[in-house]
Amino acid sequence: MQTYIVGGAVRDELLGYAIKDKDYVVVGSTPEQMVAAGFRPVGKDFPVFLHPVTQAEYALARTERKTAKGYKGFAVHASPEVTLEQDLARRDLTINAIAKSESGELVDPFNGIADIQAKTLRHVSAAFVEDPVRILRIARFAARFTDFHVAPETLSLMQIMVDAGEVDALVVERVWQEIAKGLMESQPSRMFNVLRACGALQRIMPELDKLWGVPQPPQYHPEVDTGVHVMLVVDYAAQQNFTLPVRFAALMHDLGKGTTPQDILPRHIGHEERGVHLVKDLCKRLRVPNDCRELALMVTKFHGKLYQSLAMRPDTLLQFLIQLDAIRQPSRLKEFLQACEADSRGRTGFEQCPTPAADLMLKVLDAALSIDAGAIASAYTEVEKIKAAIFDARVNAIKGVL
Repeated sequence: MQTYIVGGAVRDELLGYAIKDKDYVVVGSTPEQMVAAGFRPVGKDFPVFLHPVTQAEYALARTERKTAKGYKGFAVHASPEVTLEQDLARRDLTINAIAKSESGELVDPFNGIADIQAKTLRHVSAAFVEDPVRILRIARFAARFTDFHVAPETLSLMQIMVDAGEVDALVVERVWQEIAKGLMESQPSRMFNVLRACGALQRIMPELDKLWGVPQPPQYHPEVDTGVHVMLVVDYAAQQNFTLPVRFAALMHDLGKGTTPQDILPRHIGHEERGVHLVKDLCKRLRVPNDCRELALMVTKFHGKLYQSLAMRPDTLLQFLIQLDAIRQPSRLKEFLQACEADSRGRTGFEQCPTPAADLMLKVLDAALSIDAGAIASAYTEVEKIKAAIFDARVNAIKGVL
């Protein structure tokens, strides 16, 4: 029995990154021997065991054979005869196919170390085409390792997989999982650019894919192209370390511009309302979690209205707060404003522009929350009168800070 650290832990150590989790491969053992040594079996599809003390995952060396479309269409074979090199050969990228022995020796049969030095994301073998999740994973790695590039031959394989319909066989939950992880990387735009380059974005998120090539007024958007703008927006959100819901809302906010009638371009009248329907459809299809969905819908619908707030009357400002559900969920308003900040600063030459509308809305919210709603309610018995009195008190508080 021989044990090796494999995959991301070895790669990240070579890159000088902090190691989060270690995965182990065991060569020359059987499930019975693992259990006899105190390991607890947990794998459903292939033999994986938890270490009796550290609870780290140990997998028996295995090979895989493609049996059907999709990332679950595999027959797995694990036995003491499977070698370390055979196990590494089934991995996606050369940089993930490096092993480290218990004595510290590196085993690198597919030249992953050279690809780390060359900053290259390269497939291990032609078997790469058998698992469509690898398309998403490579795109996500591009967003994480921002100085790496995808090898041309690997990108060609990804295009072949898309053309063969492999992406269409992906389970939507797995698609969302990878997209969410990619959004939380340091430069999410690289993920979407890789997905576009191989044709996968058009299959996974056609609403987003349509934005490239759609013009915007250059006086407001010097970058002109809507797709380019959205990528600047998500990257700004990442630079500010905003939450996943904010980053997803930033990604979704301009979907409606992809359906703007040609005869009114480069203006986009009514794109917010058109975008709401597109965001709903996309979120339903990919089963996006509610917190991401709700904020994305709010930002899509109201990001244009935010900039009108500077000219609003106090009562209209309060109505806007109510539309944003800010009285009940103040933290949601802050996330809304963060996404709008990303939208405003995700424009070429506007990266440091002030955000007076956002500053105003925060001041207005503080004023609205400063009144004692309970004390006001105690002076009335009718519900409608209570609502009206609280509304008036909040309007007066807002007047006081304007």
